[in-house]
Amino acid sequence: MRRIARQPRHWHTGVFVRTHRLPMTRPIRATIRTSALRNNLEIARRHAPNAQQMAVIKANAYGHGLLRAAQALCAADGFAVLDLAAAVCLRNAGFAQPILLLEGFFEPGELPVIAREKFSVVVHCEEQLEILLGTRTIERVSVFVKLNTGMNRLGFEPGQLPRLLQRLRAARQVGELTLMTHFANADDARGVDWQLQRFDAATREFDLPVSLANSATLLRHPQAARGWARVGLMLYGASPLPDRPAAQLGLRPAMTLESRIIAVRELAAGERIGYGGAFTAPEAMRMGVVACGYADGYPRHAPSGAPVLVAGRRTGTLGRVSMDMLCVDLSGLPDAGVGAPVVLWGEGLPVEEVAAAAGTVAYELLCALAPRVPVQDGD
Repeated sequence: MRRIARQPRHWHTGVFVRTHRLPMTRPIRATIRTSALRNNLEIARRHAPNAQQMAVIKANAYGHGLLRAAQALCAADGFAVLDLAAAVCLRNAGFAQPILLLEGFFEPGELPVIAREKFSVVVHCEEQLEILLGTRTIERVSVFVKLNTGMNRLGFEPGQLPRLLQRLRAARQVGELTLMTHFANADDARGVDWQLQRFDAATREFDLPVSLANSATLLRHPQAARGWARVGLMLYGASPLPDRPAAQLGLRPAMTLESRIIAVRELAAGERIGYGGAFTAPEAMRMGVVACGYADGYPRHAPSGAPVLVAGRRTGTLGRVSMDMLCVDLSGLPDAGVGAPVVLWGEGLPVEEVAAAAGTVAYELLCALAPRVPVQDGD
């Protein structure tokens, strides 16, 4: 007897419904503008014309989509990712640029793939060094030797560098060497000079390529933007500098998270909103419910007053963010009703401003975009 393949089904409101052709009708969506990514890469080049630009597209390109971002940023001199799977995905998609694994490798079995695909690796500890020197590969592996100059996270101490380079240069499986560090205070008053002096003192005699600058360094400390610049946040249109808005830097937001008002309610003075009654209406007011919550990636800890745009006009959130919804103040927006468009962050509302209101950073909001949020391409 001929078997008929079952259609995918989903249990919803007590009945089985076929889902393979159902559209996503919930109004939330994220729009990724690839022209903004290209613009922001060009801004990075203008700030560091003598540096090579390594586009950091880890964490699914900060929530923007690995391959989408790589294609938009194909003019970058190289890419930096975190894990081997992402690097292989880029190679399989035809990207021939240098690709750096920012935390290196985690076990010996990764090295043959790394060598074959000509990936570069960060080596930051003795355990990695011993694995590398103890593993034979057909192709040579390019190595970025990471020095700890004060961030105290990953990296060898500067005084270890002569011994490290001697061992690496003697290994047949090691190819080009680059020296790197990471700055802890590029975006604040302490700056980078204190770390840069340590790095220069340790590396001056070796005359090797270097990789130093992240986005904040590139924008604020051009003296450190040499060799490979590892540019991340600014590519996505957010400013890494607390005192320099993205628009002032010429950056354009690549991601806009949008939704709509799905309900409107009139509140009397003294009425409370949402779980825990976290907000109490000080007077009669009008409130809207937005189809966006922490399961979509909006920060649950955002307080009342976090900025949003409703129908192009600024207002603020009210009460506690729920899993699927949040509330906004419509008291000064009498024409905004059900269906009114809402921008949670992006065009017209910088993501770093929303992040600051929520006591976090733009990185977290962008990376937290949930898989259930539909993503569409912009221009």
